[in-house]
Amino acid sequence: MTILTDYAWPGRFKPFAHQKDTANFLSSRRKAFCFNEQGTGKTASVIWAADYLMKQGKIRRVLIVCPLSIMKSAWQQDLFKFAMHRSCAVAYGDAKTRAKVIGSNAEFVIINYDGVAIVKKEILNGRFDLVVIDEANAYKNTQTTRWKVMRDIMATVKGLWMLTGTPAAQSPLDAFGLARLVNPDNTPRYITQFKDSVMYRVSQYTWLPKSNAQEVVHRVLQPAIRFEKSKCLDLPPVTYTKRDVELTPQQNKYYKLLHSKFMADADGASITAINAAAKLNKLLQLSGGAVYSDGGDVVEFDASNRLQVVREVINETSNKALVFVPFTHTIDMIEADLIKHKIACEVLDGRASVNRRSEAVRRFQEARDPKVLVIQPQAASHGLTLTAADTIIWYAPVTSVETYLQANARIDRPGQKNNMTVVHIVGSEVERRLYRMLRQKMNDHKIIVDLYRETLQSGI
Repeated sequence: MTILTDYAWPGRFKPFAHQKDTANFLSSRRKAFCFNEQGTGKTASVIWAADYLMKQGKIRRVLIVCPLSIMKSAWQQDLFKFAMHRSCAVAYGDAKTRAKVIGSNAEFVIINYDGVAIVKKEILNGRFDLVVIDEANAYKNTQTTRWKVMRDIMATVKGLWMLTGTPAAQSPLDAFGLARLVNPDNTPRYITQFKDSVMYRVSQYTWLPKSNAQEVVHRVLQPAIRFEKSKCLDLPPVTYTKRDVELTPQQNKYYKLLHSKFMADADGASITAINAAAKLNKLLQLSGGAVYSDGGDVVEFDASNRLQVVREVINETSNKALVFVPFTHTIDMIEADLIKHKIACEVLDGRASVNRRSEAVRRFQEARDPKVLVIQPQAASHGLTLTAADTIIWYAPVTSVETYLQANARIDRPGQKNNMTVVHIVGSEVERRLYRMLRQKMNDHKIIVDLYRETLQSGI
């Protein structure tokens, strides 16, 4: 294994022991898996390892492929923190814009999964020496265009590091696509061969894992390294991250209309805290995908981008997760979406009886399923112990610091065995400002009014 003894570990933050070990592991392997759990600092380890190889003259350019939601909030920001002396660029926008970034001299280029196919030709000619795929489960299916494009790219690019905290979490078959990219020589060529080695047929439509499936999966998903949050004792107990998500065109259109209307309402008028909070809630509802009209009706909007990000975070979570959602009808939307994608979930909100709520909490704490609780924070921010989860997803922010802190405390209490992650989903400027207010524990009427005025002045 390469030992980075002469490496200067650039950046404002120095590595923990497990991050050094991960960087050493990756830097000594052209193709490898990193299965470190979410919240263990995988991105920093990758950046340090790649920077070391650049310093040694072994690689020149790196292509980072990741979800749209973390291109800037995770990868670009971490590159600024851990390798500020390296150039990086985000390839996003229309095909011409992406191609220009790919053709630039940036040492690190960050692109989202589906953007790769748009500029496949440019990537093939882009002199990349290493591809890093974050949340690599997106490449588990060899029948997708996404996988086939990456296969073609890897025919010319020699290095590939695939990162995910949850390899083959739903089925042994999920390992096939990943293994074919990193370890093709030790993986069956066809999915049917692999399926026969890890699954057996119970009925015409039902297959179950064989007793040796875990060993087979372990064998094909090599070389690999893994650190769990619970073993990284020097990590902070709670890590706060954010996921950027674009409003859909429909949301964006009506957000701007609402914003313009509120500006007109505010022109020359006195804004009270109650009025400001009500209008902020309208913008938050629209960002989440469902707005309550003055008559009490619900108007739904396309929130597919945000729902996809929720699923991404859940799928990268090794243990269980809580999704906090302030608005009732949005809760129904999320529940339907999770059920559609076969993610076991239950809902805790003001409509649940005491008995139903108690039974749901018991199952969540003691049984394998549900994996996710979708919770209205106002209805469950006090008293409940939900330490089976180590990840909290804020689908949208609340306007109360007390509710925010109490909701986060559902997992941060006696009985919690893992380091915890709190994920803020951010799609609009009002959400960005509100999360900042919550994190800084600012909570009074004047701040709500000031937040509303800032929102009106700044646009979305």
